[in-house]
Amino acid sequence: MTRLRHPLLLWRRLDVTLRDLPLGLLLLAASLLPALHHHGTQVGGVPDRPLDALGLAVAALQCLPLAGRRRWPAPALALVACGFALDQLLGYHLVAGTALPLALISAGAHLDRYRRTTLLAGTAAFAVLAVALTRVGTGEPLAEWAMFYAALALSWGIGAWLRSTRAAEAERRRRVAEDTRAAERARIARELHDVVTHHVTAMVVQTEAARHLAAAPERLDGALAAVAGTGRQAIGDLRRLLDVIDPGHTGPPSGEGLLPLVERTRRAGQPVEFTEEGARDAPHGGAGLVAHRVVQEALTNALKHAHGSRTTVRVRHRPEEITVDVGTDRSRSAPAAPGGGRGLAGLRERVEDLGGDFAAGPRRDGGFAVHARIPAPAPAGGRE
Repeated sequence: MTRLRHPLLLWRRLDVTLRDLPLGLLLLAASLLPALHHHGTQVGGVPDRPLDALGLAVAALQCLPLAGRRRWPAPALALVACGFALDQLLGYHLVAGTALPLALISAGAHLDRYRRTTLLAGTAAFAVLAVALTRVGTGEPLAEWAMFYAALALSWGIGAWLRSTRAAEAERRRRVAEDTRAAERARIARELHDVVTHHVTAMVVQTEAARHLAAAPERLDGALAAVAGTGRQAIGDLRRLLDVIDPGHTGPPSGEGLLPLVERTRRAGQPVEFTEEGARDAPHGGAGLVAHRVVQEALTNALKHAHGSRTTVRVRHRPEEITVDVGTDRSRSAPAAPGGGRGLAGLRERVEDLGGDFAAGPRRDGGFAVHARIPAPAPAGGRE
């Protein structure tokens, strides 16, 4: 309620015609001041005429339509132009004549349809007014008429420039919104790929191993339990991912550390040596999530391409960065990134987006290694 009482917020909640009305009332009040009589625009050489009831009506006809200059720009311009013509033909020469360039600016900025027709009609009306004023008054040199028309055209041009600027800004915001949505869709796709690929690969490997344990029921039960547990973990991770995925989410979808990930890989039959140094909560921003995904993807590839081979995982947390090294002793084939830029290629993109380094490739001894250095931004307020 306090925010609604704020004067600026209350003003913005008003209808646009009410917000535009004060300008017209201000011009009308200025036109009624005796000190400003006959100090407005004068063209055509018509003799001055004292302000009377008709002059008051002419002033109102020029000023009050400014209330609709944004909502109804064409009718407002037509009424103001009629009032200006009467003002000049009758010789009042009121300050209210300032309303004409204001109405032209607004029409140039806010008129959406029949803009060319409005320009042609305005030019024709100007020519008619020039002829009428020449007959009623002493007239003006052709150069004076040309300068006056140029001033009016400049007013329209200012409005047209404001319109184009506003349109360009709207287009820029639209493109930014589209790019943001595209980036978010890509991020969601990467998250889903990481979660689904890791768990499904583990389940496939566990199921293949269970097929060879029919003669050992006690081991078969354990293998099937591991498959079921991996499936439940996948469902839980997917549910949490759909619940919390947003641009500000920076932790793993399950909120877990790396050890449960390593344990699931071990249960799938992959011998993993895991070392983690430093405080896991030291880094800030998205570095922790990216490190989690690097380890997850590397272990998934180890299950796919080097099942049963010794795998080492070393993670070092430092205040300014996280380093991840995953190595497998031997590999049947080098892991390839699936289509769409996911897999190792997707990891490279995510690490480099944070300003880090990523490398993945075969080792001389026939194994495969993944290395990532992921910068961690400083906490808000900086370090002391």
